[in-house]
Amino acid sequence: MAHNLNYNEGTGKYSFFSVQQKAWHNLGQVVERYPTSAEAIKYAGLDFEVIKSPLYTRGGAGISIGDDGEIKEGGNILLPDNFATMRTDTNTVFGVVGKDYQIVQNADAFAFFDAIVGGGDGILYETAGALGSGERIFITAKLPDYIRVGNGDDITEKYIFLTTSHDGTGSITAAFTPVRIVCQNTLNAALGNMSNVVRIRHTSGAKQRLENAHKVMGLANQLSTQLEGIFNQWTQVRICDAEVKKLIQLAFCPNKETLDALKKGAEDELSTVFKNTVEDAFAYAMMSDTQQLNTTKGTVFGAYNAVTGYYQNVRNYKDDESKLQSIVMGGTAQAKAQRAFELCKQFAKDGADVLMLN
Repeated sequence: MAHNLNYNEGTGKYSFFSVQQKAWHNLGQVVERYPTSAEAIKYAGLDFEVIKSPLYTRGGAGISIGDDGEIKEGGNILLPDNFATMRTDTNTVFGVVGKDYQIVQNADAFAFFDAIVGGGDGILYETAGALGSGERIFITAKLPDYIRVGNGDDITEKYIFLTTSHDGTGSITAAFTPVRIVCQNTLNAALGNMSNVVRIRHTSGAKQRLENAHKVMGLANQLSTQLEGIFNQWTQVRICDAEVKKLIQLAFCPNKETLDALKKGAEDELSTVFKNTVEDAFAYAMMSDTQQLNTTKGTVFGAYNAVTGYYQNVRNYKDDESKLQSIVMGGTAQAKAQRAFELCKQFAKDGADVLMLN
């Protein structure tokens, strides 16, 4: 799997750090203890500033037009309301933005986490880094306490993931991402009308909105409390192997044509890619060690983990950035996990009828 980590030629280091584990592709810095935000930003190579620089264009055929409209020989023409974003340590240009674009410095992103619990007490910075030339950064921080399933042996850690860009694309995004530590499954699920993601536009008010970090913490607290109750209920609901496979098929179903083929039992009309994906996820559900626990073997909670576990631990991605996008940032894996979550919730409430295909 490829990586897209930023390499800083000035320092001779990759812009990434992780705590106590081998860093991304054995690149970046591994630290033994959880750092403060001030330490983390340096370990990750994110201690640079971004500025907006005016843009100019060259006058055609040696002729230019001055700011006052006067025609001049040679020189450059200022492009009003257009700016290049660039990092000051390397003078690397990231992109072109308008006059209303508000730069959110890397230090502001760490301040977002520190604001969640008042000065960083309880926040544990686990990974951070920059992609490309530094135009996109990401931070993951572990929150206090856990989601406990069963007798408390099956533990899900609570994380907040933040990413932002400096090139004018995308928004500032903070996501609550529960991770089941026994198999590193990201158990994202939106409950009712509440999403696990908060998006903030790069406008003049972006920095002020970042400072309202308590909203994200409130979201994490609400979601984790609800998920703990739901997951524990699911460990008590039995599901047979055939029903697990049907649930996987419905969760992965890409279109109406595939659903119609499933209803007819027309295996020959199903694509090879779809059938292989289902079989791989079903094999994970049946054979993975993490699926043999009291909380997962033959339970609806195990069926849900079969889908999330497939995308986290089985499926191949072209690079780590694609995996991140798919699992955390609203991509395919998150969409399929959400579908599986809804199916499991319906199964726990109404039984196997929700899986009827004929």
